Amino acid sequence: MDIDRKDGRTANQLRPLSCTRNVLNRAHGSASWSQGETKVLAAVYGPKAGTNKNENPEKACFEVIWKPKTGQIGKAEKEYEMILKKTVQSICVLNVHPNTTTSIIIQVVNDDGALLPCAINALCAALVDAGIPLKHLAVAICCCLTESGHILLDPSKLEEQRMKAFVYLVFPNSTLSVLPEEALKVRGEPMEHGLITSSTHGVMSVDDYIRCLERGRAATSKLSDFFRRNLQSQVQSD
Repeated sequence: MDIDRKDGRTANQLRPLSCTRNVLNRAHGSASWSQGETKVLAAVYGPKAGTNKNENPEKACFEVIWKPKTGQIGKAEKEYEMILKKTVQSICVLNVHPNTTTSIIIQVVNDDGALLPCAINALCAALVDAGIPLKHLAVAICCCLTESGHILLDPSKLEEQRMKAFVYLVFPNSTLSVLPEEALKVRGEPMEHGLITSSTHGVMSVDDYIRCLERGRAATSKLSDFFRRNLQSQVQSD
């Protein structure tokens, strides 16, 4: 059954994607990422010598600072910082630069839905731009559950507000990985079948969550292809 969306998209259709790297001169790496009218800037500074208190000095340390478009950060923004940090720790090679700290600044330019996935995608692009050692990239997407039980991908802000529940999903991108081929499988399954991060808002059943997981994983191939084309065009221009 087709779902009527205000912008004319189908249930599985993503908004137009845009990514530009090296947008800030003073950062070691930076990127601008847009999904429709949602836009985020990510800047990477470091690695710099020394780690923060309570961090393991034998590994690289990362700190994430979220800057909203207006006002002060609240509980939601603190949660975003924690999710971003956990995601970074999962995809980065932490033993290459031990006893160092890399600072990551996330600046919200405009929020029209799926803000956290947009920020994660911007972050990955900025890490690549900074030359931070990565095990693999990650791709993030938002899946929404309507009151009637339908699933929509990459919602606008208005759609998010009208949904019964939604979930932010982050998947590994094995096609852009430095790991050896045998390391790209876990218990015989391809790594992209795995899940890095999941954050649910609202109430949904286990079956609905699994449906969101399947639809989100299927859609990430489009994000992965976009990432690949963007990286290749940057290499060619350099």
